[in-house]
Amino acid sequence: MAGRGRLRIYLGAAPGVGKTYKMLGEAQRRRERGTDVVVGFVETHGREHTAAMLDGLEVLPRRIVDHRGASFTELDLDALLARRPEVALVDELAHTNVPGSRNAKRWQDVDELLSAGIDVISTVNIQHLESINDVVEKITGVPQRETVPDRVVRAADQIELVDMAPEALRRRMAHGNVYAADKVDAALGNYFRVGNLSALRELALLWLADRVDAGLQQYREQHQIDATWEARERVVVALTGGPEGETLIRRAARIAARSAGGDLLAVHVTRSDGLTGADPARLAEQRRLVESLGGSYHQVVGEDIPDALLAFARAENATQLVLGGSRRTFLSTMLTGPGIGATTIRESGDIDVHIVTHAEMGRGRLPRAQGSLSRRRLGYGFALAVVLPPALALLLGLGGDTLNLTSNVLAFLFAVVVVALVGGLWPAMLTAVAGTVVLNFFFTPPTRTFTIAEPNNALALGIFVAVAALVSSVVDRSARRTRQAARAAAESETLATLAGTVLRGETALQALLERVREAFGMTSACLMERIDSDELNESWRPIASAGTPTCRRPEDGDAKIPGREGLVLVLQGRSLAADERRLVGAFAAHAAALVDRARLSEAAAEAKPLAEADKLRTALLRAVGHDLRSPLASAKASVTSLRSSDVDWSPAERDELLETADESLDRLSRLVDNLLDLSRLQAGVLPVFTRPTALDEILPGVLGELDDDGAGVTVELPPGLPLVEVDPALLERVLANLLANAIRYSPAGHGPLLTGSALGDVVEIRVIDRGPGIPVEDRDRVFAPFQRLGDTDNTTGVGLGLALARGLAEAMGGSLRPEDTPGGGLTMVVSMPSATMNDAPVPGRLERGGAR
Repeated sequence: MAGRGRLRIYLGAAPGVGKTYKMLGEAQRRRERGTDVVVGFVETHGREHTAAMLDGLEVLPRRIVDHRGASFTELDLDALLARRPEVALVDELAHTNVPGSRNAKRWQDVDELLSAGIDVISTVNIQHLESINDVVEKITGVPQRETVPDRVVRAADQIELVDMAPEALRRRMAHGNVYAADKVDAALGNYFRVGNLSALRELALLWLADRVDAGLQQYREQHQIDATWEARERVVVALTGGPEGETLIRRAARIAARSAGGDLLAVHVTRSDGLTGADPARLAEQRRLVESLGGSYHQVVGEDIPDALLAFARAENATQLVLGGSRRTFLSTMLTGPGIGATTIRESGDIDVHIVTHAEMGRGRLPRAQGSLSRRRLGYGFALAVVLPPALALLLGLGGDTLNLTSNVLAFLFAVVVVALVGGLWPAMLTAVAGTVVLNFFFTPPTRTFTIAEPNNALALGIFVAVAALVSSVVDRSARRTRQAARAAAESETLATLAGTVLRGETALQALLERVREAFGMTSACLMERIDSDELNESWRPIASAGTPTCRRPEDGDAKIPGREGLVLVLQGRSLAADERRLVGAFAAHAAALVDRARLSEAAAEAKPLAEADKLRTALLRAVGHDLRSPLASAKASVTSLRSSDVDWSPAERDELLETADESLDRLSRLVDNLLDLSRLQAGVLPVFTRPTALDEILPGVLGELDDDGAGVTVELPPGLPLVEVDPALLERVLANLLANAIRYSPAGHGPLLTGSALGDVVEIRVIDRGPGIPVEDRDRVFAPFQRLGDTDNTTGVGLGLALARGLAEAMGGSLRPEDTPGGGLTMVVSMPSATMNDAPVPGRLERGGAR
């Protein structure tokens, strides 16, 4: 079986930059090298230079699709699969296929070709990417109806940006190389303004840069490259939770802003033995500040703060690290050695470290819980235990006979307390033993021997040893309690961060796993679910993961934490201590809750259409009984009467019966059409084919559908009203329903008025009546299917008119809203995009629901 084909995409910022031309140029080069290349679908848009590039290439005939009385051409997927070339050219990846095609979107056709082992070259514009569709609409004011999921484009093996300066593209258009001469002015004055093109160009460059950056990061991970590659500036700012944090964040943001595309990352290191003095409220404020400046906040746990900072920076491929100047005093620095900043600078390697001054420098060291078990403190303690007893013996010996044994014992007891405070129990006990030997040998009569002549001296030495042991034990226990409290504070801080993600609504499972991986210094975190289990083996599948490599089985990880039955959080990187496992268990439980919540949401989403359909079906059965029976009964009675041989009908009576039957069947046909269209709207499968249309084209059909009632309608359309981008048949249905409703409620002699106006890129059509109007609180209810104001009249319809009108208007990219008529009555406002508001904004272009 052939492997999956490779996908190459030419990405452009706007129509006309030359994507198709580039694609055909690549096809010509491959053909010259002997590659079997077939043009599956290429749209030249009438550009002669693009069409000339097709010379010599095999072009597959297009498939003709008939829909609603019109013929359209589409990619012949079956023929292309049967032809099976090495490379297929398929233009316009975001294209929407005509209804009746095998797939709704062209990118789905491309996926079938790739699955068949055929390489594909395609094109797409930046405005068609789903993730930035709304951003493009804000920039250009043009809604994009054709989109392609980002994952489809990101999965391409190659993406090449086809770039062109806005001024150059506008010159191409002015020379007639993009659109016909009669369409150039409209395009240049609307979609193709310099500002729009510059913004779209920046979006394309940034999106592609992110995609390249993700590929680079994956490459570094696969090849285990830890060295910093300065392909892009990434600035990491270290936060302690102190008052200087805001100064550091703003400084780091300015550094990141100096380079285009620079990233800002803030990191707070929580020591495994805790870090007191980090105000959670202040850290939360600093996190909000970082995110408001476009950065991201991270929290990691590390035994050694400089090591943790640099490990995080290297993992993120950071180029610069911003630290605050030390808050410790000069004396504190002299006693405890170099601080975090000096150590980080010494070990930073190729990462630039910035030490930023601030108002808190030198105002006291960071308050930090000190534990007796740290290696540094133990080292200091044992050093003092070795140095202090002989030094103190020498110092006391210089005093001669001026001090008695009691004073000497108190001096050595002070030394024991000092050592206990610094190094804990065992260095203090060593000091006590050494002090006892020194006191016995040098200061207890008879001196220079280990003999004790007087019982009280022996008692004094015994009490000294006991007091030294007790003091050492108390100090050590206090230090352990402090360490435990600090560890609990660190766990609380981490759990508070987890709770904060819940309160802020951060429910992305991927983001949660990334937090776990960062917080506990792991290389990867994977949530796995058991899908099959028997006595001999178990099968697992990963639900989500962060970091690399991704585990395939729970046995692949260094730590396994159950979230619930059948769900386990697997971590790789190192083993977890017992207290860490308890903390990770909270994350695992939260991850399991996220999975369950997501599945419940999916189930609810699946059930909602069924419930809506059931509700609709119930309402339909309740509402249409009369409306279906009435025209059927009238038509049946008329036809039965005509067929009856018992009565000799006159020609006038026969014509009246035929007219009654015809009107009843027309009424029944309209009702069925409305029901079918409403069901298609609610299912999201109503076909919409828009094109630039003049309102004058639509009004004759609208008034004709109203029969004699249309004579009472007044039409006042101003001259020069722009064309609207609509489906003419659907807009005709909308206006006919609104006018029929207005006629029904208008007083005698005051028929409805239909008028229009243009507001910017929108055309508003108003249907005005002088009827009773609708109260504000009931205006949403009247648009519900099978709903009529008051629900008292069931002889004039089933209440589908307004619901169908709004649904059809929104399906065409417009809207329908009610307003009060000045002086009394109701005005229905239909807003539709003008003909300049379309994907390739040129008057006269045929949208066809995405088929071009």
